[in-house]
Amino acid sequence: MPELRKDPVVGRWVIVSAERAFGPRAFGAAAQQAERQARSQQEEALCPFCPGREAGTPPEVLAYRAHGLPPNGPGWTVRVVPNKLPVLRVEGSLEREGVGLYDRMSGLGAHEVVIESSQHRVRLGDLAVGELEQIVWAWRDRIHDLRRDFRLKYVLVFKNDGVVAGAPSTHPHSQLIALPIVPRRVAEELEGAKRYFAFRERCVFCDMVRQELREGGRLIYENGGCVVFAPYAARFPFETWIVPKQHQASFQDSPRQIFRQLGEALKVALFKLDRALQQPAYSFTLHNAPFQDDRSESYHWHLEIMPALAAVTGFELGSGFYINPTPPEESARYLREETPLGL
Repeated sequence: MPELRKDPVVGRWVIVSAERAFGPRAFGAAAQQAERQARSQQEEALCPFCPGREAGTPPEVLAYRAHGLPPNGPGWTVRVVPNKLPVLRVEGSLEREGVGLYDRMSGLGAHEVVIESSQHRVRLGDLAVGELEQIVWAWRDRIHDLRRDFRLKYVLVFKNDGVVAGAPSTHPHSQLIALPIVPRRVAEELEGAKRYFAFRERCVFCDMVRQELREGGRLIYENGGCVVFAPYAARFPFETWIVPKQHQASFQDSPRQIFRQLGEALKVALFKLDRALQQPAYSFTLHNAPFQDDRSESYHWHLEIMPALAAVTGFELGSGFYINPTPPEESARYLREETPLGL
């Protein structure tokens, strides 16, 4: 059974999940290269995410398919299944205990895979806006369902695309991990947004949106509901944020029209990054308000896209500082002016 362990110095929680079966020898460079080559050769012929191989995954928890077609079979456009190697498990009870000076809790949660397309090697930036809208709706529907479990406090939606970013498959997919705690990074955002609101009586994210639209130097794209821009203090080259124009703390409770507008903004952002950087590996995360949180007036959900272009070095790991060699204004100008929209 996985478990969560707390660092007693900084309060950081770590998931220890031995069930994923990565022994010490799996982390050598030669072992990783051999594993990638074998996986690449076998994957498409055996991919359990492809239509017709639905029996190769756990039974689906959500699927969008033509009316009347049976579950766990072909005909779907987006499909969500439990992860076969989950980092957390929904079975069991939430148990907390002290181990000497340390704190631990049982690894309770949920880990799901959103199979984003029936096409094996398609890039998200090449999908139609309507197809991306369906993916966004799948995130929304699963968060709605998971928040009914009173033991869970947060659902993180994320995607890794490309070997460098840690993607286990070339079939397009994102993931959801439901947690019994609020992730440290999100908790820091929540507290920072709360302090800003207490001082200025305004949402810091709403102020960011207004300033980026007014100044335009870091703006990449906007539509009726979303703004795409390079954040002022970008940690990585070509880091890109998508933020809704309308204040909303809870992603899953947003107005219906925002899901198409987010799908369109996500398509444009990923299409531009693909064209500008020759299909880079990347990760993205959806930052949302925790369940049953009282900071809805100060927090604002958003999506952060981070291309895997620069290695995280000892300085970053040791200090918590990031060194970004490309000014965000330059990244935004290049994406805005040198690459097409992709719509």
